[in-house]
Amino acid sequence: MKPLSYSLVVAVLLAFHGIAAASGPNPVALFNGTNLDGWVPMNGGHFTATNGVIHLEGGQGWLRTAKTYGDFVLSAEWRGLKTNYNSGVFLRASLIGKPWAPDIWQVNTKQTGIGELLAGSKKIIPSFIPPKQPGTWVKFRIEARGTNLTLDVNGRRTWEFHSLQPAAGYIGLQAEGKAFEFRNLKIAELPSAVGLKPD
Repeated sequence: MKPLSYSLVVAVLLAFHGIAAASGPNPVALFNGTNLDGWVPMNGGHFTATNGVIHLEGGQGWLRTAKTYGDFVLSAEWRGLKTNYNSGVFLRASLIGKPWAPDIWQVNTKQTGIGELLAGSKKIIPSFIPPKQPGTWVKFRIEARGTNLTLDVNGRRTWEFHSLQPAAGYIGLQAEGKAFEFRNLKIAELPSAVGLKPD
């Protein structure tokens, strides 16, 4: 019985190790809940840290991460605070241009365009999500892996895209004159992303 028990224990441990390895890197917080350490304001926009959220009062510009990211899984919750709210999450962004790069990749958080994929002002993928009332929290899960990009909204796959460039850049929150809040921003870097720099 003892050899059998030992073998069973080893098998169980190996199984758990395999599950942990398959789940990928653990996410880390992009926002510490108390201040904007690790973030850099760009070209305007009034961002503050309050009550566990990043609060955007308005203005034009963006708030970016201090470091660049290549392949990653990003999760975040956001809500617009007034009717006709409009903002977005920038991906692999460069520092060129004001108030932001003219061809910047954006996953939209506009009330009438939730989840749209934009390249600058060009709509690449339309919204499939009905408008949400101001004050409604929405959760995004964004995965960038090589040239592939996917978006899940509130736990459901919304779209896939397969021509993402460049290989790395900053993650940013857009200020476009509307009041917003962001919370629970977490990122898991995928192994191929470590050390990449934006083009």
